[in-house]
Amino acid sequence: MTVEDLYAQLIDAWNRRDAEAFASLFTLDGETVGFDGSELFGQAAIRAELSRVFADHTPNKYVYKIKKVETVSVDVAIVGAHAGMRAEDQGGFDPKLHAVHRLTAVHRGPEWRIVMFQTTPAQLHGRPDLVAALTAELESASQS
Repeated sequence: MTVEDLYAQLIDAWNRRDAEAFASLFTLDGETVGFDGSELFGQAAIRAELSRVFADHTPNKYVYKIKKVETVSVDVAIVGAHAGMRAEDQGGFDPKLHAVHRLTAVHRGPEWRIVMFQTTPAQLHGRPDLVAALTAELESASQS
């Protein structure tokens, strides 16, 4: 598995609303920072919070485009991606939900595992041209 595969599995677990699969991709002490700034530390906390979120409501599904992979060392890599959420009942992207993702992974044993996953809102205040370009990029990614 590559680190790109790891990121794809993470997004797939979110889209399937599978808290167990999502959390299992992290190291035991891995952490995540959510779109709203919430911080979760460790697989157990990630699993518990996402189980609660997925039981409480149905989040929209992510569409993404990997922008870069930086190899820091033979066993550390960073994935950078743009992501957006397509509202299932509306069909289009909500630009207020565009995000920049950063995933830092370590190669442990035979597999890559997530140490840190961060979602930052891509609001791009005052730059409607960049919002439109990001929306178009995500539209293109959703069709491939």
